[in-house]
Order: sequence, then structure tokens, then C-alpha cells
Amino acid sequence: MTATVTATNDGLWQTICDEAQRAVASDPVFGKSLAEAVLVHDGLAAALADLIGRRLGGNAAEQTRFAAFCRDAFRRSPELLDAAGRDLQAIVRSDPASVGLLAPLLHFKGYVALQAWRVSNWLWHHEHRDAALLFHNQASNVLQVSIHPAASIGAAVYLDHATGIVIGANVVIGDEVTILQNVSIGRSNELPARSPRIGRGVFIGAGATVMGDIRIGDFAKIGAGTVVTSDVPAGCTAVGNPARLTNCPEPASAA
Repeated sequence: MTATVTATNDGLWQTICDEAQRAVASDPVFGKSLAEAVLVHDGLAAALADLIGRRLGGNAAEQTRFAAFCRDAFRRSPELLDAAGRDLQAIVRSDPASVGLLAPLLHFKGYVALQAWRVSNWLWHHEHRDAALLFHNQASNVLQVSIHPAASIGAAVYLDHATGIVIGANVVIGDEVTILQNVSIGRSNELPARSPRIGRGVFIGAGATVMGDIRIGDFAKIGAGTVVTSDVPAGCTAVGNPARLTNCPEPASAA
């Protein structure tokens, strides 16, 4: 698996570098920052570690420290880079305004917030919980995206716009999920204190709230502003407050 991941990321990185070279040729002024962010690095791991460090660190020492944590995580767990590459490709597939990989990598805060979370999650599970919470706190403060290190998130995930997203501890999110701004996913105040499980290919619209010991089935859709406190079957759309189900592939009870 490691060899396959490496080959895939090498190809992805070459595409990013090609886009950066074209951007430098068309805009020499902007090219200097592109060279510093992309072209000086030898691969996606180095560029991504540097990017996270720059975004989270408030000064040079902090930037170096965050980047060092990232490099260590990427070196020891190549699957983090595989997920990062799949996340980047998911943006291009899902966002009609994105015509390449370079702009989402450099400018989409949802992307960098998700990759910072991947490092924090790795730290959390490798007994570096203080460092994990430091990543969590800084991403929340700087990027306005709060994802607890104890959450579980798949690959090819797209945090669109991202501002105000809150994902609590022990939330489980599958592959190919899209989440828009101001979405809250977490435990309710009632027992049992278990967090939502979000299936593959789910779309969650802006301002939605998903709370409690519930399951959102594969390829379900949650409309903007919807409040979901009960299961949503696979393929259904939930809308409203409280949520009601529509467009289900087969008869289903109300959410």
C-alpha cells in the first residue's frame, strides 16, 4: 500500500508543481510566494507541513513547531498524505469554481483545517494529547474550524467555505462527505452521550445541526438549517426544524 500511496502522491505533487510553474510564468510578482509555498519543497508532505505551520503559527518559532509535528506524522503514517491527496482531489471534483489543485491547496482554509485535524488526530492516538489539543485550539482560533482530535473522519472529504464548522469528539464521518459552513455535529445533552455517525457520500448543507446518538445513512442529504436528532436512512434528504424526510428511495419514517 505504501508504494501505491507514494506513487499517487508523487503524481499529484507533479501536477501541483506544473500548475505553480505556469502561475509563476504568468504572474512573476505572485510567483515569489508560489516559489516559497510550493516550488522549494520536494513533495506534498514538506509543502503541507510548511503550509499548516504558516497558517497555525503566530510567529516563526510556533510555525516551526507546528510544521515539525506535521512532518513527523506524515513520515510515520503515509496514509495521512494519502487522505490529504484524496481530500484535495475531492475539492476539484465537487467545486465547479476550482479548475486545479494549486488554489485549494494554498487558499482553501477548510482544506488546511482538515489536514491540521488529521495531524491532531494522529497525535491524539499516539499519546501526544496536549499537542493534539494545541492543534485543535489554534485551528479553531485562526481558521474558525473546530474539529476535536478524537473525531474520526474518512478521506475525500470537502469542508466547503468551512467557517463555523464544529465537529465534536467521537463523531464518525465517512469517505466522500461534503460539509458546508456553520455546521455543528456532536453529542446532545441527553443520554446516551454518543455522537453521530455520518455515512459515505453524505452532503450537509450550511447551518445544519446533527446531534445525538444517530446515524446518517450513505448518500443522504441534510438541507441548510436543518436540525437532525434522529436517524436519516440512506439516500434520503432531511429538511426543516425539526427534520422531516423527503426524496427517500423507499418509504421511511420521519427524522
